[in-house]
Amino acid sequence: MAIYTLPELPYDYAELQPVIDAKIIELHHDKHHAAYVKGANDTLEQLAEARDKDQWGSINGLEKNLAFHLSGHILHSIYWQNMTGDGGGEPLDKDGVGELADAIAESFGSFAKFKAQLSKASATTQGSGWGVLAYEPISGKLIVEQVYDHQGNVGQGSTPILVFDAWEHAFYLQYKNQKVDFIEAMWQVVNWQDVAKRYAAAKERGNALLLNP
Repeated sequence: MAIYTLPELPYDYAELQPVIDAKIIELHHDKHHAAYVKGANDTLEQLAEARDKDQWGSINGLEKNLAFHLSGHILHSIYWQNMTGDGGGEPLDKDGVGELADAIAESFGSFAKFKAQLSKASATTQGSGWGVLAYEPISGKLIVEQVYDHQGNVGQGSTPILVFDAWEHAFYLQYKNQKVDFIEAMWQVVNWQDVAKRYAAAKERGNALLLNP
């Protein structure tokens, strides 16, 4: 029985046009994200078989595959919810996301400085990866992470709340090799209501990471 399932999109394929073409959303969700879901489930089955047979020759590859596919599934599940056709701008108190706006200002100095850091982290990923805004529970602050592939270069225990997909399949059909242009356009569709809810939830359960149990 499959453990992980492909979530439905919260909008139709054309919702994010002209920032992201409908065909990109269709292929990205129905093919790429679906492949990560299948990969995670397949790897869990292979690990179960290895346990049953006590055969561990492929353990390194299986653990790496699980991290890759599971992280891809998680980040994409956040990615779809992080965007809306009615989004963009910056989080403001008048829109009910003042707590998030304050946290960004406290952690980065200003929204402009945060935007510059996340944009640069996303646009300069070497090869495939993500730019991620995450809640770091030890400091209680927000941090930007430059994630390689789906799972590399992240702080343990940090919770992603806003993710920019910088893999070529996220933009190449429309933006060709101009990743910088795609990242800049992404700010027009950020769903700050979703990001604010994720921040509040991450902050509420921040003490779940116990350094001294």
